[in-house]
Amino acid sequence: MTDQAGKPKTQPSEAESPLTRLFNMCDPKQAKEFYTPERRSVRIHGHSTTIRLESAFWTVLEDLAAEEQTTVAGLITLIHDRCQFSDFSNLASCLRVVGLKYIEYYASTSPDKST
Repeated sequence: MTDQAGKPKTQPSEAESPLTRLFNMCDPKQAKEFYTPERRSVRIHGHSTTIRLESAFWTVLEDLAAEEQTTVAGLITLIHDRCQFSDFSNLASCLRVVGLKYIEYYASTSPDKST
């Protein structure tokens, strides 16, 4: 759905579903940028590894690293150690889950949370 100027709607109507509201929040070019996988090389305890995540997840990890006052590589190392402790061997999946949980936590504690 677009407004009168042909831009995607940013204010959803009550009749729109949550998924429709999500897709209406960005134009197709922005959506492509969010979904495009990006590879980054990091060192975890001295071992170089490449991680492939969608750009949106890298943005969340950057925000979380800043909040934790560490680098993205430092954050990934912390998450890696916790995932290994939990016997969760797929690091990319673990990073995605941590990113989603961070968003969920942030949304639930935000004073501007709309209902």
